[in-house]
Amino acid sequence: MRVLMIGAGGVGDAAAKIAAERDFFELWVVADYSLERAETTVAAATARRGEKGTFVAAQVDASDPAAVTALAREHGATHVFNAVDPRFVMPIFDGALAAGADYLDMAMSLSTPHPERPHELPGVKLGDQQLAKAGEWEAAGRLALLGIGVEPGLSDVFARYAADELFDEIDELGTRDGANLVVHDDDGNEVFAPGFSMWTIIEECLNPPVVWERERAGGDVEAGFATMPPFAEPEIFDFPEGIGPVECVHVEHEEVLLMPRWVDAGKVTFKYGLGEQMISMLRMLHELGLDSTDPVDVKGVQVSPRDVVAAVLPDPATIGPRMTGKTCAGLLVTGTKDGARRAVYLYHVADNEVSMRDYDAQAVVWQTAINPVVALELLATGVWSAPGAKGPEAFDARPFLELLAAPAPQGYGSPWGIEERDPAAPNRSPD
Repeated sequence: MRVLMIGAGGVGDAAAKIAAERDFFELWVVADYSLERAETTVAAATARRGEKGTFVAAQVDASDPAAVTALAREHGATHVFNAVDPRFVMPIFDGALAAGADYLDMAMSLSTPHPERPHELPGVKLGDQQLAKAGEWEAAGRLALLGIGVEPGLSDVFARYAADELFDEIDELGTRDGANLVVHDDDGNEVFAPGFSMWTIIEECLNPPVVWERERAGGDVEAGFATMPPFAEPEIFDFPEGIGPVECVHVEHEEVLLMPRWVDAGKVTFKYGLGEQMISMLRMLHELGLDSTDPVDVKGVQVSPRDVVAAVLPDPATIGPRMTGKTCAGLLVTGTKDGARRAVYLYHVADNEVSMRDYDAQAVVWQTAINPVVALELLATGVWSAPGAKGPEAFDARPFLELLAAPAPQGYGSPWGIEERDPAAPNRSPD
């Protein structure tokens, strides 16, 4: 396997460091618009690996599919791993196919709200552009593995596992994400600093969230999608391992668009623990027009307001030393098993202290980064194999979860958990 990873931000940097400890690939190219940033990641990964030549740096314009194709061909890449924000999904996706390489990403092509009824009906949905080209990938005998971060990604693997091994019938697949992470300034005061790209946070949280229901679908997956206003249906969810209760709200996310295509369920939702401060800030950004991606003229210079907001906030890759706490990604599954009601929360927790100590990566980016590396290893060994454009839930979950949790060197030493919950009150912790 020869990997071309595009993006040397927080997640890309962490992924390279994680991969440095594995032996399933012969070459890992780190490409970024900034060659200097790519070289920094290569140096860190090389130091961890203890040998030179396996990791190499390159410069690339991720907005140019031809440039992606040329770079992939130059290095004989078998797999193109997209580790940049979703604005660049389609150029990299198309560039990989043209190069005859397989493809992985952690976020899917962008959505566009319905022009007349944005809070009722979807317009262009997340991933629509990619899924529309599934036939091209299948015809080429190549795989585009979509949404293989943590959410989407590990949550989708959990969905497959629940369907295959834990439930006879699933009522709802509900991704629930929460954290107790806190960032401090040099004086110890708590400050606002998002754990991942603010550009992406704005995109996810201010777009109309999508839900899917089997009853609405009537046998047609596409008919089952509907939307609602941002931050709808708040609920308190108890997260494990000391995180505790967090208010969660509906957010647009890829799981809702992927799970119904490969897993049978009555309903699919995504709720995120944003917190009051983040929700208030996002609403204010929207009211001021600072969430817009349309360029505006500022003293003769064309700038995107959202790009400015993202630029003035701390780089998520740099806040780890000032962050404390844990983040939890998981899937609440309700349904029946052997004729009895059942509720299960499958989850994975990342402790910032541990991820900083072991990988010099803050918890959110490390938790995202580990999953595509696990997936690449399964692809390299042939455990996962299929042509087309597919989500993680299209593949057997057990090998992924076993490899993720197994102690090193056999696995990645990152255990996941499972909680049985009261079907009558599944949001409450069993403790």
